[in-house]
Amino acid sequence: MPSTAAQANQQLQQALVVLGSLAAFLVFVVMAVQYNSLLDPLVIMFTIPLALAGGIWGLYLTRTAIGATVIVGAILLVGIVVNNAIIMVELANKIYQQEGCSRSQAIRKAAPARLRPILMTTITTVVGMFPLALGLGEGSEFLQPLGIVVFSGLAVATLLTLFLIPCFYVILHGFERTAHRRLPPSLPVPAVPSSEERQER
Repeated sequence: MPSTAAQANQQLQQALVVLGSLAAFLVFVVMAVQYNSLLDPLVIMFTIPLALAGGIWGLYLTRTAIGATVIVGAILLVGIVVNNAIIMVELANKIYQQEGCSRSQAIRKAAPARLRPILMTTITTVVGMFPLALGLGEGSEFLQPLGIVVFSGLAVATLLTLFLIPCFYVILHGFERTAHRRLPPSLPVPAVPSSEERQER
C-alpha cells in the first residue's frame, strides 16, 4: 500500500498534468482568436513538443526524477517557448500581406530579421535559469528540477524553432492552398428578372 505522502504526490502530479493541458489549450484559443485562423496558432504550438523533448532530454542527462516541480516547470515552459514562434510568424504574415510574396519568401525574410530578438530573449532567460538548474545555494534542491526543465527545454526548443518552425509554416500554408484549389468552383446564381422585364416578355 502506498503511503499517504506518495498518494498526495501522485494526485498533485495528475492535477498539474491537467493544468498543463489546460494552459496549452488556452494558449491555442487565445492565438486562434487573435489571428482569426487555426493554421498560424497550430504552427506556433509545434514549439511545445520541441520544448518538452528538450526538457525530457535534460532530465535524462541529469538523472532527475519526474515530480511536481518538473511538471510546474513544463507548464512555465509552455508559456515561454511560444513567444519565439509568435514573433517570427507575426512578421512573416505582415511581409506576406504588404509585399504580396509567397509564404516561403515571407518566412525567409522574417526568420533572419527576428533572429537577434529571439536569441536575446532566450539567452537572458536561459542564463537566469542556469544557477537554479545547477542547484546552487541552500534549499535549491527542491527547485532544481524546475530549472533543469526550463533551461534545457528552452535552449533546445529555440535551436529547433529557428529551423523547424519555418518548415511547418510553409508546409501547413501549402496544404491550405492545395485545399482551396481542390474546392469545386461555385455555380453562378441565375439572375431573377425584374417586373419590367416580365411585362416586356
